[in-house]
Amino acid sequence: MTSTSEYALNSPPGGDSRGSNQLGMRQYNERVILQLIRRSGGLPKAEIARLTNLSAQTVSVIINRLLDDKLLRKQAPQREKGKVGQPSVPISLNPAGAYSIGVKIGRRSLDVLMIDFLGKVLTRVNHPYNFPDPDFIFARIEQEISAIIQTLKPAQRHRLVGIGVAAPNALGGWQQELNAPAAMLARWNEIDIRQQIEARQDLPVWFANDATAACIAELVFDHGMQFSSYLYLFVGTFIGGGIVLNNTLYTGINNNAGAVGSMPMPTMPRGLGTVTDSAAPVQLINCASRYLLEDQLRSCGLDPEQVLQHLAAKNYQDIPAQAIECYETWLQNAAAAIAFAITSAISIIDFEGVIIDGIFPSTTILQLVTLIEDALDRMDLEGLLRPRLVAGTLGNDARALGGAILPLYSNFAPDRDVLLKLGVTTGN
Repeated sequence: MTSTSEYALNSPPGGDSRGSNQLGMRQYNERVILQLIRRSGGLPKAEIARLTNLSAQTVSVIINRLLDDKLLRKQAPQREKGKVGQPSVPISLNPAGAYSIGVKIGRRSLDVLMIDFLGKVLTRVNHPYNFPDPDFIFARIEQEISAIIQTLKPAQRHRLVGIGVAAPNALGGWQQELNAPAAMLARWNEIDIRQQIEARQDLPVWFANDATAACIAELVFDHGMQFSSYLYLFVGTFIGGGIVLNNTLYTGINNNAGAVGSMPMPTMPRGLGTVTDSAAPVQLINCASRYLLEDQLRSCGLDPEQVLQHLAAKNYQDIPAQAIECYETWLQNAAAAIAFAITSAISIIDFEGVIIDGIFPSTTILQLVTLIEDALDRMDLEGLLRPRLVAGTLGNDARALGGAILPLYSNFAPDRDVLLKLGVTTGN
């Protein structure tokens, strides 16, 4: 059940921690109500007043204003059993209240999508590539955004609030692991991604690290609503993550909290993550990332995407035995490494849960979660409280979806300063 304090204590900078009827707090209270309705799915005015500690009159004025602005809409009246009088009218978000475009620049692919105010993906395109060529990527982003905007009606175009971009901070790094042209990757070290995209658009642009963006998407739309504090892991070409504390993304003093991919492991991967205690420690990236599986499958003359699609569909008869062996070995070793990382993390922060997602099919993520649970069973957890593990459901869309959320969060969420600390700035 939603608690009153979750909203009443989420104060704006320099503001009172309680709900306020002062005119200067009006915009903040609007954001609080929008966030409450987003997380609850729809509430009557009386319940909104109770949960926010705002007066019924203030809530009524704000709700009516947001209805006029078409950010909210009324649902069908509902009469509670055993109660007399007028039925209550739940208030919900209007899907057409705002739109946002999300862009994910990855090491292996580009995604561009548009969402409505509820976060529903209305359109998406994907462009795979072997290496992230800046010339190709920025030209294609401009082309795809232009194509999306051209499909919008004037009223929709007016409600398009911006573009959110998600990309790795070190897109030019890990050249050896990617086996990519060094000169191409080095160009990313001199590129300001947000400025490059904003120079080609009439819309404001936000930027966040790709794993952070995926964590934001989880926080807003998926299992993040189940936990108040959790560790988020996203198994992509390289594994990454994020930290949520007290329902708020925690970024750290240098905006680098949750850099789990760089967490040291006590063992050295050999081949497809086979480990030995005789070598120096490496990073989690070198033990639980998708590139390891891709490289091994390619070395066997196999197409990684095709193999994973067959595995997701359980078409085992179409998969060579060698591919299944590679896949299962990668799963086992990735699970063992992630279990070690989780154990290290919970020794520092008392996480309520761990959410695991990635660019794999959902069946693979579920398998991985099960194997991580098994690996945790073998860990020495004395003195620690074991968190609950769940599989995320946003999958490959998580990073672009998180990017698309950035403009919505900045415009409509009460804790938008979290995004500003990420370097999520605009040209406005």
